[in-house]
Amino acid sequence: MKYNMAFTYINLVLLSISIFISIFPETSISVDIERGFLQCFSSGLEHSNSTAEVILTQNSSSYTSLLQSSIRNLRFLNSSVPKPKLIVTPRHLGHIQRAITCSRKHGLQVRVRSGGHDYEGLSYVSDVPFLIIDLINFRSISIDINDESAWVEAGATLGELYYAIAKKSNVYGFPAGSCPTVGVGGHLSGGGFGTIFRKYGLAADNVIDAEMVDVNGNILNRTLMGEDLFWAIRDPIPVAGLEGLWNMLLEENSPILILTPYGGRMSEISGSETPFPHRNGSIYGIQYLVYWDSNEETPKHIDWMRRLYAYMAPYVSKCPRAAYLNYRDLDLGVNRGNTSYEEAKSWGLKYFKFNFERLARVKAEVDPSNFFWHEQSIPPLFN
Repeated sequence: MKYNMAFTYINLVLLSISIFISIFPETSISVDIERGFLQCFSSGLEHSNSTAEVILTQNSSSYTSLLQSSIRNLRFLNSSVPKPKLIVTPRHLGHIQRAITCSRKHGLQVRVRSGGHDYEGLSYVSDVPFLIIDLINFRSISIDINDESAWVEAGATLGELYYAIAKKSNVYGFPAGSCPTVGVGGHLSGGGFGTIFRKYGLAADNVIDAEMVDVNGNILNRTLMGEDLFWAIRDPIPVAGLEGLWNMLLEENSPILILTPYGGRMSEISGSETPFPHRNGSIYGIQYLVYWDSNEETPKHIDWMRRLYAYMAPYVSKCPRAAYLNYRDLDLGVNRGNTSYEEAKSWGLKYFKFNFERLARVKAEVDPSNFFWHEQSIPPLFN
């Protein structure tokens, strides 16, 4: 995407944006399907890269190290967690096009991974046979100080973006998050909190162009995709209540509660300007975290988190209770096969409020067969 630079801020352009795309499978995988995908992929290569340089199978020596390299939540390193049959590491857009085309042809589900900061692991875990398109090689960053803009590929991290800007200038920056290993693609797709977003808005508010691969393998920029799709990809507690919250936090050994203040420039932007709707009227965003070491402790800590979430219900937004997309939570609801728009509203309205219907209509326009699918992907809504 292309973005503006803050204080002065940069406009960025994200190349082949990561939008957590995935495919709903119609057939079960077999050795023949895997072999068929590899043959399909290699037959369409026009560049020198061999299939072995781009695709890792489960027998590849670097498969495990690459898979685990950006799994930030250790829950998903458990041996019982499903693993991808293949990992595609595209070197150029043609590889992404082939991966999508061949996945559709051979019934493989697709997950796209940028930085791997995914609370529910949806960018690298699936309950059905799948492959990962890992954007580890899509990290190019091009800064144009004169134009006050930058093109950034979706696999780049926020730290790499900040460093690239700093090498060019000590007065320019970009209003995004504080964690340097977060991937640009996923960060922007959810809106993108940052330490200066009250002054300059969310990271996604500063996106001015994008380039992406659609469900048919076509490469689209802002002009070709149209404004609807461009819009879609950018997305007081009383004392007694605080005392109860404090007591619940003391039940855990390593709890973290983060209050993110809203307002400022972010509230001056309409809630319908991008898919992120939580603007004017929202005072804080709250994030709860807890860490543990062993798999045996997992049920206890998840139970505590759910009790904490339930405890806070009287003190937070209602009708719907709002949620931030980049703090992904499958407890809000999940797609089961071809979930309808009405069924998906149980979680979709919490993330997107009044924008959810527009997102579903955009989905119907650009992906009517619901090819790009995951447990909380937007379902198509037809007239």
